Amino acid sequence: MMVLATCVHANAAPSQSQDYQSCLNRTRSDPGGALAQANGWSRNGGGPPADHCAALALVGLKRYGEAAVKLDALARSEFAAKNNMRAALFDQAGNAWMLAQRPDSAIASFSAALAIDAFDADYLADRARALAQKQNWAKAEADLTAALLVSPGRADLYVLRGSARHALGRKGEARADFDLALKIQPNNPDALLERGNGKYENGDIAGARADWQASVNANPNSDAAATARQHLADTAAP
Repeated sequence: MMVLATCVHANAAPSQSQDYQSCLNRTRSDPGGALAQANGWSRNGGGPPADHCAALALVGLKRYGEAAVKLDALARSEFAAKNNMRAALFDQAGNAWMLAQRPDSAIASFSAALAIDAFDADYLADRARALAQKQNWAKAEADLTAALLVSPGRADLYVLRGSARHALGRKGEARADFDLALKIQPNNPDALLERGNGKYENGDIAGARADWQASVNANPNSDAAATARQHLADTAAP
């Protein structure tokens, strides 16, 4: 999954900008302290910048639903004076809804971002992830194809589209996407994992294990490596 951005170009007044940046920086290292700071600032006239900092602090505290509500409200407010800022806030809200396991709400927020900028590859990929959470693979695949038209050099988009195509039963196209991802980024652990899964389904156990081991080697601490490691254990010779 893509991580929530921690900064939006805000229309804070010059006198607020230092407090705003300080609060945003704190959301990464001390979200509890950042929330207290934002709430105190809000009581003293901090306004929407304080609310934005509070929302990002809530994400850090894993209070995702509360954060999403705040971010959606900010996107619809005068705080989002420029379209690119409004779209970014909707995208942040969508990511928070995803973390809250609310894909329908996430799709609505991502769609609002795309209504502003229909050709942003990140917004398209984010909506595709929400659609995948609902197992709406056809629409997810369509969004990812659109994203790849904008950003054809992104390995992560090929991996995501390959996963959607595999779920649709289009295994040859899925394998082609994983191969394209690995041509762009040879040590992509997610692409190696997914290609290995496809090889295993086709009965190529040795080839699958080679890809899974390569996934582990590429990034031992990744989620993909953890899954690949389990697959290796499950298919080890007795």
